[in-house]
Amino acid sequence: MTNHMSASEHVSDIISRCAQSIHAIRTLRCHGMSDEAMQVIYKSVVLQKFLYTSSAWWGFTSAADCHRIEAFIRCSVRSGFYSADSPTAAELVSDSNENLFRNTVNNGNHLLHKFLPERTAHDYNLRQRRHDLTLHVRTDDKNFLSRMLFKDIY
Repeated sequence: MTNHMSASEHVSDIISRCAQSIHAIRTLRCHGMSDEAMQVIYKSVVLQKFLYTSSAWWGFTSAADCHRIEAFIRCSVRSGFYSADSPTAAELVSDSNENLFRNTVNNGNHLLHKFLPERTAHDYNLRQRRHDLTLHVRTDDKNFLSRMLFKDIY
């Protein structure tokens, strides 16, 4: 029997795990670690926990879930672990999604490549697009590949 979490439960779990890592970083601060080193650890540990598989679950988050994640990051800014001018959670996920999609489209051996639609067969280009894949009727705005295929299309 598999245990399926809702997006809200997943966000709560991620925030809880990240809070545990914040506690460890605070302990390092008490032992004299520099601010620069703490920020590197925060980005390497805390943000990576948050970004891990975000492409799969981000589309299912509610506005309240996104607000909770952003609030957690704002708290990290106030604690000095993350710079105020660094990207927001939504920007980090967007960048991560862009990288994953670009890698999927450009690498025929990528695990997700087989789920992409075929490339278009026409030789005209009315306007610049992010990809040359065939578009079908949009059916799912929450699915990663569907979101990325139709991103910026209008």
